[in-house]
Amino acid sequence: MLASVAHEHSTPRATLHDDQHGYSLIELLFVCALLAVIGAASIPQSLAMIERARAFAAARYLSARMAQARLTAVSRSATVSLRFDRDARGFTFRAFVDGNRNGVRTRDILAGIDREIDEPVRLGDLFPGVTIGLQPDLGGGDGLQVGGDLLSFSSSGTATSGSVYIRGPDASQFVVRVLGATGRTRVLRYDPGRAEWVDALW
Repeated sequence: MLASVAHEHSTPRATLHDDQHGYSLIELLFVCALLAVIGAASIPQSLAMIERARAFAAARYLSARMAQARLTAVSRSATVSLRFDRDARGFTFRAFVDGNRNGVRTRDILAGIDREIDEPVRLGDLFPGVTIGLQPDLGGGDGLQVGGDLLSFSSSGTATSGSVYIRGPDASQFVVRVLGATGRTRVLRYDPGRAEWVDALW
């Protein structure tokens, strides 16, 4: 037994050889610098993707509000219109319902006949940096092409045809188009490489 104890104490312990060393300070600094460079290079691209996604979300939101106005018109058997009002900060929009069976009209809104059925919404408040408008290289302008300031949906589900252009803070461009015969909407994205409008799938 004493021999075994002595044998245990005589067994050499694992030692750290010369080739089993940690990282040096220079190596750690090099890795940190490399990670910083990679991170700095990827940040602008990531920010651009976030801003583009925000503009797409705004276009989808506007499309959903149009679909809601159409559904309300059918369910109430009355014309429902989205009215776009412009101020120093851009556009707001809200829905009005026809109160005298002659369609939603500006004079009837002012007279209180065609009633407001929701609160005004500004896209930039929900999606910072996003506005209704056209990029300068696409002709500029306010981006509202609905034949005035009213986009109307009838009780039969049809609509006034038109387009509302959504501009992102990263120069991305989307459009919500309304098909008059069906009242359906379609969201498109401008592809600068192809110089054409394509279906927005993201």
